[in-house]
Amino acid sequence: MNTILRILRVRRHAARLLLAGALALGLVAPAFAEPPLEKTEIRYQGWAGQVTFTELAEDLGYLAPLKLKWVGNTTSGPQDIQTVVTGDIDVGGAFYGAILKLIAAKAPIKAVVGYYGSDANTYYGYYVKDDSAIKTARDLIGKKVAVNTLGAHLEFVLREFLARNGLNAGEAKQVTLVAIPPVSGEQALRQGAVEVSALSGVLRDKALERGGIRSLFNDTDLFGQFTGGAYVLRDKFIKDNPEASRKLVEGISRAIQWAQSSPPDEVRARFDRIIAERKRNEDGSTIKYWKSTGVASKGGVISDAEIQVWINWLEKDGLFKPGQVKASDTYTNAFNYFRPGNTAEAK
Repeated sequence: MNTILRILRVRRHAARLLLAGALALGLVAPAFAEPPLEKTEIRYQGWAGQVTFTELAEDLGYLAPLKLKWVGNTTSGPQDIQTVVTGDIDVGGAFYGAILKLIAAKAPIKAVVGYYGSDANTYYGYYVKDDSAIKTARDLIGKKVAVNTLGAHLEFVLREFLARNGLNAGEAKQVTLVAIPPVSGEQALRQGAVEVSALSGVLRDKALERGGIRSLFNDTDLFGQFTGGAYVLRDKFIKDNPEASRKLVEGISRAIQWAQSSPPDEVRARFDRIIAERKRNEDGSTIKYWKSTGVASKGGVISDAEIQVWINWLEKDGLFKPGQVKASDTYTNAFNYFRPGNTAEAK
């Protein structure tokens, strides 16, 4: 019996030594440790001269231990989310209409947090020269309108403006949309390459300071304050990386709420520092014109209503069949820090 006990004690001691060695080598995690994040590097595209809420979240310390990997700058929202669909980046954002079109085409993505929109301070306006004969929607027939990209926010808003002012489908098609980089929109208008140019933010404010142009209408004239688009993740990314998805979206939503609730001067100062420190050889002077997030809900929590507006439009325009896309199937608030019932702070 004593011999058996000695053998058992030796075996237990050996097992303890083996476990201790494995722990030291990182081969076995202690039972009390948090489960590791499935993916720790998040690939994304930026915008030249701007700070995305994904970048702000990292700077505020809301993403750790996740790390961002910048793979370049995007040219538009549709391009950004198409790059998510192809798997070349992990998170990207665009106008809801562009997201809905991809989902209707069976793209396996979900909207996870609203990140931009329009309000009294942050909005898109459609501008003409002071001496333009264009006064009404009907005056746009046969004219050219500069937008940043086709099939996105600016096209949808313009077409809604035309429809609400009585233009039929045939007449609306006689209004030509011209895709022009936003930085060239004012110049195209002043030189007569287009009769109308959609401008926002610093580009709008600088153009108005120079004078000689006037507003035809704003997107807020049609929709009031609204969240216009969201960041998306692939369904597979969410399935394979639920903890990383939660950490990423919680961080972005907290960054949005920080920008919503902080004095604009403080937000601009932080944006300035982020741009200076990332050293991308870009002009960050436009940051001084930043005024607000434009996001209508706290932390970008998504609702059926803000998506249904665009589903209704796509159905009316004949791009969707009635009932083809259901709003609640296109998004999830499961990872948003401010989702209903999450925390007292989120209420």
